[in-house]
Amino acid sequence: MDPLSAISIRSHFDRFPATIKGAFVLGGVDGDPHQVSIAEARLAPVGGRGSSIDLAPAIVDVAPGLDVFVPFEFQIADLPPGWYGLECEAAVDGVTATFPGGKRFCVAWPRAATRRGAVELGTVLAASGGKITVERVELAGDHSTVHAAVDPPEPPRLTVRVDGAPLPVLDTTIDEETGRGALTVYPVLRTQAAMRIEVPGGDGIDIRLP
Repeated sequence: MDPLSAISIRSHFDRFPATIKGAFVLGGVDGDPHQVSIAEARLAPVGGRGSSIDLAPAIVDVAPGLDVFVPFEFQIADLPPGWYGLECEAAVDGVTATFPGGKRFCVAWPRAATRRGAVELGTVLAASGGKITVERVELAGDHSTVHAAVDPPEPPRLTVRVDGAPLPVLDTTIDEETGRGALTVYPVLRTQAAMRIEVPGGDGIDIRLP
């Protein structure tokens, strides 16, 4: 049995100035009843390693068509800037797996710490089996977005590097009909000087940061 196909675990929460309060919502997926033992919950930075949060171990029965709520609350006042999600370690009928919580939250960077602006490009990069036209890069306070057109339409396989290190990926979207998509990554800091966008195989473009 694959635990991830037997039940779903989603995080629902509200953010307050110093805390996150919410619950893991457990629901049946395969139509069968299951016993679920939650052993640990973790705060998972996007692109980093997770750390445990205070959640009492729980054993619950998940019936088809009914949601079960396991509440949590934890402090965020001392977290460094970044994007965070939640995950939990749970055993479904004795089989253990890690369940991503789905929802994320952001601890903001100081306004003066990140770059903002847009760079228009229109540069074509050769990709495996096709090409990717990088149209523009938008820099915001809590993320950066690379807008691109892919031919043939498929998820754009781009890597964004700043000062040689890849930026953690937050989201990838693609319109399968038009091939237009966007890659959303971490923001660029003012202390970072060089950005490069690459496709597999080493083809890339260097960006002059605003």
